[in-house]
Amino acid sequence: MAAPEEPELSQAQTEKLLQFQDLTGLESMDQCRRTLEQHNWNIEAAVQDRLNEQEGVPSVFNPPPSRPLQVNTADHRVYSYIVSRPQPRGLLGWSYYLIMLPFRFTYYTLLDIFRFALRFIRPDPRGRVTDPVGDVVSFIHSFEEKYGRSHPVFYQGTYSQALNDAKRELRYLLVYLHGEDHQDTDEFCRSTLCTEEVVTFLNTRMLFWACSTSKPEGYRVSQALRENTYPFLAMIMLKGRKMTVVGRLEGLIQPEDFINQLTFIMDANQTHLMSERLEREERNQTQVLRQQQDEAYLASLLADQEKDRKKREEQEQRRQEEEKVRQSALAEERRRRTLEEEKERKSECLPPEPPADDPESVKIVFKLPNDTRVERRFLFGQSLTVIYDFLFSLKESPEKFQIVTNFPRRVLPCLPTEEQPNPPTLKEAGLSRSEVLFVQDLTDD
Repeated sequence: MAAPEEPELSQAQTEKLLQFQDLTGLESMDQCRRTLEQHNWNIEAAVQDRLNEQEGVPSVFNPPPSRPLQVNTADHRVYSYIVSRPQPRGLLGWSYYLIMLPFRFTYYTLLDIFRFALRFIRPDPRGRVTDPVGDVVSFIHSFEEKYGRSHPVFYQGTYSQALNDAKRELRYLLVYLHGEDHQDTDEFCRSTLCTEEVVTFLNTRMLFWACSTSKPEGYRVSQALRENTYPFLAMIMLKGRKMTVVGRLEGLIQPEDFINQLTFIMDANQTHLMSERLEREERNQTQVLRQQQDEAYLASLLADQEKDRKKREEQEQRRQEEEKVRQSALAEERRRRTLEEEKERKSECLPPEPPADDPESVKIVFKLPNDTRVERRFLFGQSLTVIYDFLFSLKESPEKFQIVTNFPRRVLPCLPTEEQPNPPTLKEAGLSRSEVLFVQDLTDD
């Protein structure tokens, strides 16, 4: 029995799938899809869970193995720096510590029991993220109201967007999780995070993303990074083509120590970042070279197409000219045949030539344009049209012509017109018994 086919992805799901693969560096599209489906296509939660797995923490969708999880320290080595709270000093300090210890233990025990019981009554609202950007912006506003505006530049976007920008720009990303109820949070924010040297260091060396764990977005990130105490900071960078946590700072840390620890983490991973930059530069150069080759190929292709177009146009123009010449030759041939047929018809229709001793006959000598002479007799009573038809039937005569007397010079009206539909006879035209007439060529006209 064949396995059921997986449903087709929507356009939004396809975009999330490609973005998740780009952020995590996973090559298997099936694994990317299974991970996103496990997180109900929540890309931020999926990315955080993937980072969680890279640190050696089991995924929330996979139960922990029966034996300790083996971590590849060569690929997933995470530098961790934890600042413990100072021990009480002197008799007075120990006395205060011992007196407050039962109260503190009772308070936190009851608080944990209350929170645990509250989960069965009302689910934790932080588990449902509806407006991650709003959570970040709200935290920034509350932070500025409490600690002022002199602070590092907060990244105003979601955790996933910060990861994406850090990967695209090849920069370090420092993540700060703000625990509002922790006793060291206020001192860290005032004495360390908002000092001038820390602000300058963070603003010039890395991206800085922060959110309160009381907000759904911050709580979701805390579930992925698994902090032990507050203040908590995680350094993330692109390593091995994946966004990887390379350093963790936990506890109340002083400004100088804070900068030194971050510098140590950055120096320890600088070779990886340089390698990623060189690899990306090579990819960009390869892409630019490929683009230049494509552009050169396209330009060559366009040039060849233009050359072919001009060649086709020239061939078409020659074909049209040849066709025009052929049609002109055919037309000329048809005109010539029509003219010959007309000449033959005129010749057949001519009346017979009268004898020389006929008293009504007229002898006419015609001088043609080619200097040849033609002689023929006609009758006085015949129309001038007969003279014209006779000349027209001759092969030597032009296609169009007129008959002109020599002296006085005048054109004989041999053809009918609107004013004179019936041309005159030879006698009416004033011709004598012997005449010399000139044939004038009108073909060019």
